[in-house]
Amino acid sequence: MPGIWTPANFKHPMADILFIKTSSLGDVVHHMPALTEARAHRPDARFAWVVEEAFAPLVRLHPAVREVIPVSLRRWRGSLSAPATWAEMLRFRQALRSRRFDAVIDTQGLVKSALVTRSARGQRHGYDAHSIKERFASHFYDVRHPVEWKQHAVARNRALTAAALGYTPEGPPDYGLDRARIAQTTAAPYAVLLHATARPGKQWPEDNWRALATALSPNIDLVLPWGSDAEHESSVRIASGVARTRVPEKRPLDDVARLIAGASFVVGVDTGLLHLAAALGVPLVAIFAGSEPELTGPMGRGPLAVVGTQGSPPSVETVMEAVERIRPR
Repeated sequence: MPGIWTPANFKHPMADILFIKTSSLGDVVHHMPALTEARAHRPDARFAWVVEEAFAPLVRLHPAVREVIPVSLRRWRGSLSAPATWAEMLRFRQALRSRRFDAVIDTQGLVKSALVTRSARGQRHGYDAHSIKERFASHFYDVRHPVEWKQHAVARNRALTAAALGYTPEGPPDYGLDRARIAQTTAAPYAVLLHATARPGKQWPEDNWRALATALSPNIDLVLPWGSDAEHESSVRIASGVARTRVPEKRPLDDVARLIAGASFVVGVDTGLLHLAAALGVPLVAIFAGSEPELTGPMGRGPLAVVGTQGSPPSVETVMEAVERIRPR
């Protein structure tokens, strides 16, 4: 019956559990502790995850994921008039409905993710109308759980997953990612500068990045990864003429994770790769300019410093001081 839930469903072995968290990168990373905790409480369960195709390589790095189900909502939005798009959407829906899950848990809470959730077979769990970003999405769930709104995204994901599976969240978040296993190996130490973000309000000026790179480069190699053409151009401008600073080739997300995992430290703005660095436990300086760190700040076990806040970006000097606090000696 909708609205009524008991954890007795999960006392039998080998339950099949499907998570819906399609995007964005930071949101995907923020869901990983919920998955780690779910596996600890349901060690016999088989976990599947529906995620945007671009983020599938990262999700496959989590040891609890038995199956990754890529979805292409972002790509489909750009070609809805094409018959091939509708055919692909139909194949995805048919594949999702080809089996039944014991629980389907949408920790994203958007209409787009709720529609995917509704396509899956099984008891569908999500946030109630007072706990969700897009209230209409709650109508698509069979069981609606109240979750405190004003808490970090990691805590919200853990709370909803625990409510759906019948346990209480405990302890610090564990992203389930093994930095030592994932990290690329290099002869020389290096740092990663994550200057790129899709939201202009979160950006830190290029002149500041260039000044930071100039100050850091005498002591360590620097790498500036990128995702889009505009980000590549920005990386090139920042690196131009700065010693020991390079712009790598574009890489798939699992390779970027290996790059970040192998870094001595990371400096970045509030973007998905920053949260990935925190999840991996890499020493980290997080630069905030257009968002609130209390709700979306990085959480991890490594040395971590957060500088700036919404409407008040930090100076280069403040960032350098933070780097000196967190960098390995």
